[in-house]
Amino acid sequence: MLNSIINASEITVSAFLICTAVSLVLGLATALLSMYKNRTSQSFALALAILPAMVQVVIMLVNGNIGAGVAVAGAFSLVRFRSANGSAREIGLIFLAMALGLATGMGYVALAVIFFIIMALFMLLLTTLRFGTGRSGERVLKITIPEDLDYDGLFDDLLERFASSYELCRVKTSNMGTLYELEYRLMLRDEHATKEFMDELRTRNGNLNITCGKPVEKDAL
Repeated sequence: MLNSIINASEITVSAFLICTAVSLVLGLATALLSMYKNRTSQSFALALAILPAMVQVVIMLVNGNIGAGVAVAGAFSLVRFRSANGSAREIGLIFLAMALGLATGMGYVALAVIFFIIMALFMLLLTTLRFGTGRSGERVLKITIPEDLDYDGLFDDLLERFASSYELCRVKTSNMGTLYELEYRLMLRDEHATKEFMDELRTRNGNLNITCGKPVEKDAL
């Protein structure tokens, strides 16, 4: 069942068509998987849909030629430097599409299908369980204060009242050094008390800019 459908000596038209059809179906399924509960650009989805078929054809053309295989490996390595940085999820899906193309290119059609089903179910399970996501109350708070205010301990009483934990991560100057921007990472006690928290902070910092939002995921590779 898991044996290759490609003869070692030659590639038949029927084997090529079967492998290409499976590659296109699995590529489309991979693109749909990338769009599940996730924002994906049209260009990325299109690339995922056709990537297994393209890798499959390249592997078929190499067909045991060591020199050609080395050249292909070098060509694939250039993809990293000709593409914009993607998220870790996107990189993982690209590797999945390439693995499927490698399997179908060597004729292991059933193996490619089984592998995709296993990986798809596993990814869908982790996505449904929100695996790896931060806690819902986690926030990044940025407070702008005048330069004449001593920021050390200035907001500690408010932070202790509205947050279960907090940490001052960064302090930077702005507006030619006339302002300070404090960046805190904190865990809110009550997410519905954000407005009250912001109002209390505004009275303390002279109604200057305050930003409170969820942490941005920095998962680019």
